[in-house]
Amino acid sequence: MNDLFSQNLDKRAPLADRIRPSSMDDFLGQLHIVGESKLLRRAIEADRLTSSIFFGPPGCGKTTLAHVIASTTDSAFEKLNAVTSGVADVRKVIKNAEDRLKMYGKSTYLLLDECHRWSKTQSDSILPAIEKGIIRFIGSTTENPMIAMTPAIVSRCRLFEFYKLSKEDIKIAIIRAQKDSDRGLGNMKLMIDDNAIDHWADVANGDVRSALNALELAALTTKPKRDGVVYIDIEVAQDSIQKRVLNCDESYFYDMLSAFCKSLRGSDSTAALAWFARLIHAGVDPRIIIRRIIAHASEDVGLASPSAMLQAVAAGHSLEMVGMPEARLSITQAIIFICEAPKSNAVVSAVGQAFNDAQNDTHDAVPIHLRDTSYKGSEKLGSGKGYKYPHDFDGHFITQSYAPLSVQGKRYYNPSDQGFEKNIRELKDIRKNYSTKKGEEI
Repeated sequence: MNDLFSQNLDKRAPLADRIRPSSMDDFLGQLHIVGESKLLRRAIEADRLTSSIFFGPPGCGKTTLAHVIASTTDSAFEKLNAVTSGVADVRKVIKNAEDRLKMYGKSTYLLLDECHRWSKTQSDSILPAIEKGIIRFIGSTTENPMIAMTPAIVSRCRLFEFYKLSKEDIKIAIIRAQKDSDRGLGNMKLMIDDNAIDHWADVANGDVRSALNALELAALTTKPKRDGVVYIDIEVAQDSIQKRVLNCDESYFYDMLSAFCKSLRGSDSTAALAWFARLIHAGVDPRIIIRRIIAHASEDVGLASPSAMLQAVAAGHSLEMVGMPEARLSITQAIIFICEAPKSNAVVSAVGQAFNDAQNDTHDAVPIHLRDTSYKGSEKLGSGKGYKYPHDFDGHFITQSYAPLSVQGKRYYNPSDQGFEKNIRELKDIRKNYSTKKGEEI
């Protein structure tokens, strides 16, 4: 039971924290892992959840789901934050958990927020308790655990990826907070224009915490009218979340993104930058734009200018390392490079034909001369017999069959006469002439 001081702290907590759902029925989003009959939901309802890591973008429900587990489980529940806790805190939790298990047969969940911030020493301190079942570990992080966390702890946990909440989910959360008299703003005479709710749901970009913070700020700083009603319109909503209102519904978003992609393909850097700027001002996640830039580096430029892919991926790394707005420079550089580079769709044409054949053709046996020879006894099966090592021949090239039988005679990649692909085409012609003279095909 909370004492008077704890109750005061709860009342002063941010709206997003006060209004957290306490049951699976009220939990929003993530139906791919907590929908009816899904593994994670069944494990939570049966109180059989094993050590897990929840990872995904901010404000999508990772910590909230851990609180749902805490309120529905018969097990004990401990919470630490990786930023403020150390090895001593972990040892204390483990000692208490071990005592509960011995004396009462009661399991203990440990929620660790920002778990990617733990050092290797801190992570190692909890491994024995996880392995013995003393602790059911739940890590929560915005980072990719395969990269940001030690392999030892990741290998002992189930990974569950969370996605951004939909606009509809965020609207539901806003309306709940407006009407909830116990934990939300239901005791206020609060009227919110539909356009204001739409705006918060749009610019929050899947982060319900951002939307609820904006709602609370707007409600507490807007003066009531003469009738005592606090009225929040689109202008107030705009001020509360510090985003310029832009008419960007779903259809307009996809139209702008399409225009951006076509500008990259059409070599118009001015147009591409104009659409890039408008997408960012509309609150679009810049990672969406980066994904399109990387795709078009191969789809529309390819080997006509191999550096296009380097520019595109470097822009993605820049976004992850320095964030916005600084990353705008790197993204702009990649956009200009792709627009101004020579164009070729030979790569996308090649991969399309290859995958089409892989799907529709029968899978042939690998020719004898191409088979693996690394295992003992391979020579008895004839593996590798007849293979010609290209580096033993003039020009480090020798003609021989490499393709599956059903693909022989086909040519997926046909370099254009644009940029570097012109060099590739000339080299392929040289090799073709060389093999014709030698007559060395097997």
